[in-house]
Amino acid sequence: MTPDRFFSLMLLLASRDAVTTQELASALGVSLRTVTRDLNWLRDAGLPVTAHRGRLGGVTMLPGSGFDLTRLTPGERDHLLLTGLDERQRAELDASVESRRALSKIAAAQSRRGQELLPLTDVVHVDSRPWRQGRASDTTPASLIGAVRRGHRLRIEYDSPRQSCPRGRVVDPYGLFAKAGIWYLVADRAREPRMYRLERITAWKEVDQPRRIRENQTLATVAAALVDQWEHHHVVEVSATVDLTQIERARRIFGQRLVRDDHEDAAATARSGTARSGTGRSATGHKVTIRFLRLEDVRELLPFGSTITVHGPTEARAHLNDLATALARHYAPSPTS
Repeated sequence: MTPDRFFSLMLLLASRDAVTTQELASALGVSLRTVTRDLNWLRDAGLPVTAHRGRLGGVTMLPGSGFDLTRLTPGERDHLLLTGLDERQRAELDASVESRRALSKIAAAQSRRGQELLPLTDVVHVDSRPWRQGRASDTTPASLIGAVRRGHRLRIEYDSPRQSCPRGRVVDPYGLFAKAGIWYLVADRAREPRMYRLERITAWKEVDQPRRIRENQTLATVAAALVDQWEHHHVVEVSATVDLTQIERARRIFGQRLVRDDHEDAAATARSGTARSGTGRSATGHKVTIRFLRLEDVRELLPFGSTITVHGPTEARAHLNDLATALARHYAPSPTS
């Protein structure tokens, strides 16, 4: 359990007489299994959390054991309820001071019954940054948050990987979104939702006009729709065989875009005892489908070399052949050498 989810869960339990695990899961945006595991974690930590079955049952905390929120200022409560952020991300958002002040007030109000336990802040640390992740620009969450909260339009210079140089555009921001350790500006551009990585925003300026976002849309709904689009929508489905030694690597890189054909895998395994390729190499491998937004994106398969064999569609094989040929020509020995 992350520290932020711990405090969010405790706040929910402290503010209600009884709450179902389904209500907790919905409020925290996690699965029922995760909520159950978190509740067991609280019990194991010695916190007085109980659960009662039945129509009038639910999860409760013993009276007097929850958080005393009366000592918090509105700003402290607002920052404390920011869920899913680690300390580094709170600092990037310039929210760490308010958050620490709120948590210190809460910790000071707790009973002394659990003094034999080490503080959570001593034994839990979260860093959601990707490995070896650098920052390409000076645009930070803290620098943008004021303009976003004022509800103004923004003119940004964005360094898109599909363009040769940064280009300007006017956007209508919904807010800032943290996903897998990366900050994004979620905004409409010409009434269409977009997600801009902050590290690619090379410059920005607040426009003296109110934002023009779509009716009945919020930061949460737009971000969820964009994530779903990236993870599930596609144009090209590539059928391929992945070498046994590379399947885990492929799953890490492609995520939900890679779907294994378990039926084909089972059939290949049954044949593996007798079927061998002409080179003496086992003919077995994992049959998969990999989904790409554009045909050009199949270049992501190049680092796998011959450990991934693409069977179709024909245009995907042809494009990979063109890319590999161009690469071989680029590194061919010079005639004068």
